Amino acid sequence: MSKENQKPTHRDVVPSVLNFLSDEMFDGDYKEQPMYLQEIFELLMHTEFGDDQHLRQKMLSCLRTSRNLAETLAPFSDKQIHKACANLKIN
Repeated sequence: MSKENQKPTHRDVVPSVLNFLSDEMFDGDYKEQPMYLQEIFELLMHTEFGDDQHLRQKMLSCLRTSRNLAETLAPFSDKQIHKACANLKIN
């Protein structure tokens, strides 16, 4: 069976997250992402679309996730994160 047709397992999660982080780390300043999202969401809330409770809940969830990622990686330098991801990256 080709790799594309195989079902992913729980063991595939960590390498996938590492690949994502490795790719994301140098595509903008990830540490500033929560502030960027907050600014966008605050502007959106002043529009007709922003007056939707479900949308607001989703925006808050995105903000929380982004903040948690930034806080988790905050103790490490960009160089340390890049090196760790590069060492563990699976193609």
